[in-house]
Amino acid sequence: MKILVTGASGFIGGRFARFALEQGLQVRVNGRRSEGVEHLVRRGAQFVQGDLLDADLAKRLCIGVDAVVHCAGAVGTWGTREHFHQGNVQVTENIVEACLKEQVRRLVHLSTPSIYFDGRDHLGIKEAEVPKRLRGHYAQTKYIAEQKVFGAAEFGLETIALRPRFVTGAGDVSLFPRLLNMQRKQRLAIVGDGLNKVDFTSVQNLNQALFSALQADDSALYKAYNISNGAPIPLWDVINYVMRRMELPQVRRYRAYGLAYGAAALNEAACLLWPGRPEPSLSRVGVQVMNKDFTLDIAQARHYLDYQPSVSLWSAVDEFCAWWKAQDTTGH
Repeated sequence: MKILVTGASGFIGGRFARFALEQGLQVRVNGRRSEGVEHLVRRGAQFVQGDLLDADLAKRLCIGVDAVVHCAGAVGTWGTREHFHQGNVQVTENIVEACLKEQVRRLVHLSTPSIYFDGRDHLGIKEAEVPKRLRGHYAQTKYIAEQKVFGAAEFGLETIALRPRFVTGAGDVSLFPRLLNMQRKQRLAIVGDGLNKVDFTSVQNLNQALFSALQADDSALYKAYNISNGAPIPLWDVINYVMRRMELPQVRRYRAYGLAYGAAALNEAACLLWPGRPEPSLSRVGVQVMNKDFTLDIAQARHYLDYQPSVSLWSAVDEFCAWWKAQDTTGH
């Protein structure tokens, strides 16, 4: 099988492209940064650099491939709607159109469980429980992109979407690095009582889910799947485990939810007024994420994709910590 992996210069796309090569697949990769895919090229991947907003490039990328794993996209909670619409909706539209024109058989789309998030506690969320009103440009545009993918089914494209939660492991530059930076500056505090449970996903488990989606039979098609380790755990237990592994002080300060939310709102307002509108160190969504229960039901993935998460969260966190320490040592 020959596949295209978009967003391969990023964490998830890069880790999956490497995994696919190890499984014997022919892999073409795309990304904006050539230095981010050098390790894949050395392992035999074909690299085509460029911006997926270029529809002609997307079409060239899909020539001769059997399937596309679409990991590229705009992420985060801060930025204009135009930024997220371009990075999530327009790019996905280009990939879908390219798949149809070049008769690609299957498209596996990386979506997000952020579409469920409404600032409230949720346990065991099922795939159908998408709120009528989505919060934030990121969630809104990712959901629109997902619908664009499923809309291509009527033209014969086999489609599957995965919604993985809190992916971590070696290469993660967003989840724990931000928290480590805040703790080094003594700006991190437990919001509420610190008992809120959340889901994480080992990137190795996500690799298995993506690989299964490429090979799944017809019964698995045209569905979205929650992906996690399937073992909810108190968020702050995990954060403090990372702090211990990284030889940083434990997070012991507590801050009331209302106080933290108000401070985040003021922080956002100040950043909106500041030249260049820099991203706030603390956002209202961030405060909610750090305070609310948020777990996924992965029964559908277990049933249709035979998804069996085998790598524990602690192994994934250990992998991240070892890798992050190595980055500090080498100065990269």
